[in-house]
Amino acid sequence: MLKVDRNDDRPMWQQLLDQAIHNITTGKWQPGELLLPSRELASLIGVSRSTIQIVYEELFSRGYTVTSRRGGTRVSETIYVKPISEAEEIKGPLLPDLPVLNASIKHLHSWFGNKERIIPEIDFTPHEPYLDEQFQKSWRQSFLQASTSNDLNIWAYGDARGYLPLREQIQRYLSLERGIYVQVDQILLTSGAQHSIDLIAQALLQEGDTVTVEDPGFPAAWMAMNYRNMRVCPAPVDESGLCTDHIHPQSKLVFVTPSHQCAVGVIMSEPRRQQLLHMAAQSQFWIVEDDYDSEFRYRGDPLPTLFSQRPQNTLYMMSFSKMVAPGIRLSAIIGPNEAIHRLAQVQELTYRHLPIMEQFTLAHFIEHGHFMRHMRRVRNVYRRRHEAMTKAIIATGLSERFTLSGVETGLHMLLEVDQSFDEETVTNIAFEEGIRIYPLSKYSLKSERKGWILGFAKVDEAAIERGIERLARILLQ
Repeated sequence: MLKVDRNDDRPMWQQLLDQAIHNITTGKWQPGELLLPSRELASLIGVSRSTIQIVYEELFSRGYTVTSRRGGTRVSETIYVKPISEAEEIKGPLLPDLPVLNASIKHLHSWFGNKERIIPEIDFTPHEPYLDEQFQKSWRQSFLQASTSNDLNIWAYGDARGYLPLREQIQRYLSLERGIYVQVDQILLTSGAQHSIDLIAQALLQEGDTVTVEDPGFPAAWMAMNYRNMRVCPAPVDESGLCTDHIHPQSKLVFVTPSHQCAVGVIMSEPRRQQLLHMAAQSQFWIVEDDYDSEFRYRGDPLPTLFSQRPQNTLYMMSFSKMVAPGIRLSAIIGPNEAIHRLAQVQELTYRHLPIMEQFTLAHFIEHGHFMRHMRRVRNVYRRRHEAMTKAIIATGLSERFTLSGVETGLHMLLEVDQSFDEETVTNIAFEEGIRIYPLSKYSLKSERKGWILGFAKVDEAAIERGIERLARILLQ
């Protein structure tokens, strides 16, 4: 008999329906069994007839019962009744074995410093920028302004390339600050560098194509390409940047960070740049130029981009993760019209378009001057912290024993040591001393170079001095 629990928050008809379905699917009510008339059942349970009628209508609409004028309501003959033993043993489908995914995620976590562990006193993270209350206040202001817009059209399906006013603001920024002059349709918005790389792999490459990446370099680039079944070939990096003579001759794409090499931090020399551009034109491969933090330069203006010199072969990646905040999840790919059109097609098919509110907020943030004020403010912060880091490394004698590179641009520098050093042990000892440092090996495919990436964006000057002094005691003992 069906029962109603008066203390149950669910409507009475829902309680009775759930019980009826359970009785049918477990065989308590057999296929073909005649159910009591609604008036009689209502009287037995103590509910209104209309409640039972709702239950019977739901059972019929879902295919559990059949009705006829003379035959009443019966359990459908076609209902599959699960034996109790089978119901207990049934399991869902087995997940496919994805060793590449599992290995990549594990590497990704260790590269980021295993953030699930205890938070150290001083974290020299190279991954996160400086944020303050002024940024939060300005962003909140832009968000509230965006939220009160009366234009209902923004909530419709949008352009796969991204919100047009935001692309227009990026177009203006690129022309004024980076010397890149493009049409607005040459800009595609994405949700971060990894999303950009994955789109490029899907749209412009075929499974099994050869790609060349810097080694050491940006792990997310080669992990994303590897996951898309590309043949990833590492090319070493020296004091002049990517060693172009090690680019695989069958490469369809070369991924580079020329303005501030990811990991080592060097700037790609002009001869190497010209050689890379010449090779791309001759062999017709794509150059993916990740310009992730070149806006923060401590000697002179930002360097010219590869894209501005060879736009036919180059896809330029910019991200607001380093410039503003990683949580915004907004980046852009700039490239030739045909390539951007293809990328937009894949974006439309697999992702449709990015969430509108973040785009709308960022467009307002840039248009009303908050972005440039934020950039001026953080540049001053980074300049002070960069100077504090450099002075501390020199004062402790670390620069005399080891090689310091990447000091002209960006939010990190590299302290490189001899290969005889036990990189892992030093990393662990430093963590026990309250310092998190980032080993160079986590940025490497085949490279055997050793050292530590030291970011300074989120560490104030006093903490930088304390942290470098502790690191020096460990390394120089």
